[in-house]
Amino acid sequence: MELNASLALLRPEIILTFSALGLLLVAAWREQAGRLISILAVTALGAAAAFVVTAMMNATDASAFDGLLINDAFGNFSKILIFIAAAIALMIAPRFLENAGAMRAEYPVLILLSCIGMAVMVSATDLISLYIGLELQGLSAYVLASFVRSDGRSAEAGLKYFVLGALASGMLLFGASLVYGFAGSTSFAAIGAAMDKEVGLGLIFGIVFILSGLAFKISAAPFHMWTPDVYEGAPTPVTAFFASAPKVAAIALTIRIVLEAFGSQILVWQQIIIAVALMSIIIGAVGAIGQQNLKRLMAYSSINNVGFILIGLATGTEHGISAMLVYLVIYVAMTLGSFICLMQLKDKNGGYREEFVDIAGLSKTRPALAAALAIFMFSLAGIPPLFGFWGKLVVFNATVAAGLLPLAVIGITASVIGAFYYLKVVKVMYFDDAADVIIESDDKVLVWTGGLLAAANSPLGYFAIPALGVWTAYAARALF
Repeated sequence: MELNASLALLRPEIILTFSALGLLLVAAWREQAGRLISILAVTALGAAAAFVVTAMMNATDASAFDGLLINDAFGNFSKILIFIAAAIALMIAPRFLENAGAMRAEYPVLILLSCIGMAVMVSATDLISLYIGLELQGLSAYVLASFVRSDGRSAEAGLKYFVLGALASGMLLFGASLVYGFAGSTSFAAIGAAMDKEVGLGLIFGIVFILSGLAFKISAAPFHMWTPDVYEGAPTPVTAFFASAPKVAAIALTIRIVLEAFGSQILVWQQIIIAVALMSIIIGAVGAIGQQNLKRLMAYSSINNVGFILIGLATGTEHGISAMLVYLVIYVAMTLGSFICLMQLKDKNGGYREEFVDIAGLSKTRPALAAALAIFMFSLAGIPPLFGFWGKLVVFNATVAAGLLPLAVIGITASVIGAFYYLKVVKVMYFDDAADVIIESDDKVLVWTGGLLAAANSPLGYFAIPALGVWTAYAARALF
């Protein structure tokens, strides 16, 4: 009976598992059915999301498999965001991969398998289930990064991601073994109880190694070295996926383990989180200034935004976690929209462009695309009245309320530096001489999806604030 109850709590993961296995069989028999399998994969993600929404509405918080996983509002909120981001990444990919000669049926299957790993990550309440979810997500991601086998950059990106990912997994596993050795358990609750006592040097080292491994997964400095190369080399739809869904899962996992396992020792982990947040903000802002490739610029933008998100975690308060989730939702919309715009930078020969020189004077030749990209850049910079401003505002409000005024001041100052490279994109599009190399996009999915996300990042997004505030506060409350 206990097994049946546990399986009932994992309906979304079970749906995705059977869907991935079924679609893999379809792929084996119909190798050219990539588009059909993508549509079915999006349907499976929608069905899984529907079960998550139902569980969240019913407020059924319960653990599964003797405490290895938990079904709570925080995990369910994260899963919904992950599934939406993954579905968008699936919808925008077929035309791009077909043009690159790489659209194969395995692509949507790998996305589904990665989503299963991410769902386990955000529900994990034990170091064992944490590692299983992390590796399932990571193994799928390594293949996705090198999916365009004819492109040397893609193969290089996959190899770099694999090697550095293995290093990060080793660090995390070593930290987990230290924590287990000194705490006597792999359960977050038991580790938290052990943390109430005097914490020795060995346990502190374990916390440092675990947080270092997780910092790699969220591409936070100083473990960000893989991000620019992988973002540039991977196919753009894959890069859009990496910058959204896996980042949500890794950040949610970081929040859960910090608060549930290490929560009582705030003075130990808070210093680490603050240092990583500030380094990410500064390195992300400064590193992007000299970039000429737009995908590399977005990689440094991702590092920069992770820093702002971690500022909310440094507060260690319910208000701070709620602010993080608000920022995370807005960040996913901004990032996916930006990459959708980059996917529309196509020349007359069918090649995809991604350099600054290619978007020179874009406002004169492709005014709608330039306007959408400008909205995303201004929103990422946190310039009012665009929706990205609200994300930064709530995070800094929570930071000040937690008594971390110096941290908020440094973050606000660094955000001004980061605004420089976002404004550089707008300046090149609107004030440089037209390069006239980008043609009108014939991919209606990209046009409509990009337009909807641009509208969400415009002042129209503020209409979502009441509902977003309620849902994020509800999700954050589950951790306290």
